[in-house]
Amino acid sequence: MTGNASPKPKTSLLRSFVRWFDSDYLPEGAEALRNTPKAVDWPRCIPFIILHLGCLGVIWVGVSQLAVWLAVGLYFFRMFAITGFFHRYFSHKSYSTSRFFQFIMAVWGALAVQRGALWWAYTHRHHHQHSDEPEDKHSPVVDGFWWSHIGWITSKKNFPTDYSKIPDLAKYPELVFLNRFDTLIPALFAASLYGLGSFLESQGYPTSGAQLLVWGFFISTTVLFHGTSCINSLAHVFGSKRFKTTEDESRNSFLLTLITLGEGWHNNHHRYQATTKQGFYWWEFDPTYYLLKIMSWLGIIWGLKGVPESVYAEAEKNRLESTKRA
Repeated sequence: MTGNASPKPKTSLLRSFVRWFDSDYLPEGAEALRNTPKAVDWPRCIPFIILHLGCLGVIWVGVSQLAVWLAVGLYFFRMFAITGFFHRYFSHKSYSTSRFFQFIMAVWGALAVQRGALWWAYTHRHHHQHSDEPEDKHSPVVDGFWWSHIGWITSKKNFPTDYSKIPDLAKYPELVFLNRFDTLIPALFAASLYGLGSFLESQGYPTSGAQLLVWGFFISTTVLFHGTSCINSLAHVFGSKRFKTTEDESRNSFLLTLITLGEGWHNNHHRYQATTKQGFYWWEFDPTYYLLKIMSWLGIIWGLKGVPESVYAEAEKNRLESTKRA
């Protein structure tokens, strides 16, 4: 095989399998993967298929109030980790914290089963640099709904973490470790849910290890994935545009805000990424910001960044112009 030839199918499949456990296992080189075409890598689809099929386990394990409320609670508990930590901290550094709590945030976010904090931050920063351009990894404007919702994350092209683009995070070996072995925390989380269910069953509660595994891990995680993905696939298609200067199709959507704890104010966010709040006005519901504000009062985080007056002035100007046109 020449240096430019593609790897044999068996070799490629083996590499994909190893990468389920070691995300930095890239013998063909990260750049070679990034230069592959936009295409679904079917071996990468297997974990997603398993995740979705696991939801069917409800047929055998049944339902209980405890299991359902656990699934709902874990949805919001982990959605906050994605919105408040992976997005507003790791991706945009919209506030500061200690190195210890930074690690806690990376572990907390890893429970969401959306890969590591460093990959997430690198990918999101790239999105903002190329929003709705051909280089954007998940633009519904360029590549349509299904690619932006789930297809892009299965592609070899989007798999490697470019640590050179996130030097502020890559200098911490503990974060690199969590990013490299990004299935470690989810595996421990799933095992813990099974163990919790088995313990509660032994104490007379109407549940079981298998039931909490299905509801707390498979069902809750699947809904969480699709809830998060709606920002990629829908927040550039449906909603209103307060700021026309973003040069992309980002929109504000109250419905997506409810699903994602405040991330639906996407046009606001694309206009000014550095602020901790995405609901720029008091009537724009942003529970992620409220929780981060409480954490700042407790001294866990600090230096929350606000919205500049110039951005508010621009918003008011746009409102007046829209009123005149109406």
